[in-house]
Amino acid sequence: MDTTAAAKTKRPLSQRTSAAAAMRKNATATTPHQNLRIAVIVEPDADGERLIRELQRLRCEVRHIWPIPPQLPVDCDLVFCTLVEDMPKRIPWLPGEPEAGLVLVDRGVSNLDLKLIHNCAAHGVLHYPVVQRAVQTCVALAREHFLYERRLRNRIDKLDENLRTMRLVERAKSLLVRVKNVSEEEAYNYLRRQAMERRVTIGAVANAIIDSHELLS
Repeated sequence: MDTTAAAKTKRPLSQRTSAAAAMRKNATATTPHQNLRIAVIVEPDADGERLIRELQRLRCEVRHIWPIPPQLPVDCDLVFCTLVEDMPKRIPWLPGEPEAGLVLVDRGVSNLDLKLIHNCAAHGVLHYPVVQRAVQTCVALAREHFLYERRLRNRIDKLDENLRTMRLVERAKSLLVRVKNVSEEEAYNYLRRQAMERRVTIGAVANAIIDSHELLS
């Protein structure tokens, strides 16, 4: 071989070093779903093994479970579970209060039961045969859907707490107006002063006043 031609085709050291660095960076690069804890409850057939491999490729922490347990696990971020007729009975959380993202796996062996899927309140559906893009999409959408639902639940809980506090304050105001013969504004200002002096919420002060009145009554 002509040494001159070989020298021309050989890449400079700087280029080889940059390429090696890029390969190392890609090998250690994180994925958006890295370390997600995922329970995979599917038959250990070819599609099931392919699903597990695709999830591992996303660097998720995969735990395979089979057969389907009476109750789905809650100690994980996502659950991929084969769709069965009694699936709603196996879901351990209340509708609207999920403890993990749920992806139903349709094996495609029978007609799709849309009502059953609706009753499961799942965050995604994966159809066999397993395709890499479908798995990535299911993980991304199911995770986002679950987190969005949890944020909504937290907001609802805060609104419920605010409503309970408002009711307590109104009830305490009515008691003060009747017992102390003051106006509603004076009663509210009294509640605020007590809350500031004791460094507690106005709801806590209102609740204490109501409890003490009921005890004395």
